[in-house]
Amino acid sequence: MDPILLSRWQFALTTIYHFFFVPLTLGLVWFVAIAETIYVRTGQQLYKQMARFWGKLFLINFAMGVVTGIVQEFQFGMNWSTYSRYVGDIFGAPLAIEGLLAFFLESTFLGIWIFGWDRLSKGLHAATIWLVALGSNLSALFILLANGFMQHPVGYRINPASGRAELVDFGALVTNPRGWLLFLHTIPAGLATAAFFVLGISAYHLVRRQQLEFFKKSFQIAAIIGLIGSVAVGVAGHFQGIYLLEVQPMAAAASEAHWETVYPAPFKVVALFDLTGKREIWSLQIPYALNWLYLPKDVGAIPGINQIQAEYVARYGPGDYVPLVALDFWMFRIMVGAGLLMIALAAYALYLPLSKWPERWTRGLRWMGWAIALPYIANTSGWILTETGRQPWIVHGLLRTEEALSPTLGAGTVLFSLIGFALVYAALMAADVYLLVRYARAGLAAAEQEAVDPALPVARAQR
Repeated sequence: MDPILLSRWQFALTTIYHFFFVPLTLGLVWFVAIAETIYVRTGQQLYKQMARFWGKLFLINFAMGVVTGIVQEFQFGMNWSTYSRYVGDIFGAPLAIEGLLAFFLESTFLGIWIFGWDRLSKGLHAATIWLVALGSNLSALFILLANGFMQHPVGYRINPASGRAELVDFGALVTNPRGWLLFLHTIPAGLATAAFFVLGISAYHLVRRQQLEFFKKSFQIAAIIGLIGSVAVGVAGHFQGIYLLEVQPMAAAASEAHWETVYPAPFKVVALFDLTGKREIWSLQIPYALNWLYLPKDVGAIPGINQIQAEYVARYGPGDYVPLVALDFWMFRIMVGAGLLMIALAAYALYLPLSKWPERWTRGLRWMGWAIALPYIANTSGWILTETGRQPWIVHGLLRTEEALSPTLGAGTVLFSLIGFALVYAALMAADVYLLVRYARAGLAAAEQEAVDPALPVARAQR
């Protein structure tokens, strides 16, 4: 019944739930925009059907993402008011831009896109979905710039009178390399998530010989996007790891369970920990291999957890600055393992159309349905690693998590809201999965019977 622990669980619950929807929204909107653009340029009805069908699934996911995201905003004031008071002048700036600029751009043109079928010219209608894509990704950018400040605070000063952190350099905030590396990692992750979503649904229909031309073309496009997105995620993640070692060495060391400063350092393939999660019992190591991961940059002797802990005690005062090493270690390996498997499956999906399929490759296509889960596993484990790796800091080097809690918050209140959020979010997740599965299985029949434009049936009835 610790209010800090319960509040952390509550925020983790709502964040992870919300992040189930975000990557698919970020990636699927580009797929819809590409399909509609091809339709405008070629006039082929197949691509119009593609935009309508995948657009319907995008709308379902988008609506759930908005609902789950709003709740997080309130927690900053209800559970973490000390944090909001301390860095609200800085943290609030990119969030305000996200809400007033990016989200309104995204939602306004999404409404025009929904109701604009057969009302706007083909080119103008296609432009609206591109503006939706721009708004979605700008929204992600400003949110990640806000998170980047929490990971690597820049552009601020501490007001000696109020004791609050105040923004003095907006340019430094919006050019923070930590935020941009998070963004460059998240956007291809969204593309990969959408690609495997499309691959899995297309494979389902191809195995059943349903609308072969439509789903074969969707499969081919998704395979290309999936391979590009999965490789780009890995490349962006690699450079993010190099920069992480500079600005958050403890998080980098914890993700590798690297305890002592040695050169060259071993890479641990797997490891076992005690119940505290902060003491290693056994590990399988590859000698000298950890330094290879930081190529092309030579980082020299990689600082170990014990050395960094001693440095932090000297800099910040007594305390335990070591995160839950077991969690970070395994989240990193789950993320990388899922990513490598995604690259292999995307390459396999790209190879399939070169053969006589789906007749020869029915068994392989069946596995693609299960592959939809891979990017969700990678996204969730990566997000957990990012947010837990900087603990015990809520703002790295400035404010500890235990100091950020609302001063009058009681454990009973948090427990009640935690249970309530869990139940409501579980219901929303069930509804989302139900709707996605229902319309995905229906295939083109759903898109033809229920147009993306919900006003169209009313207009037909009036005629």
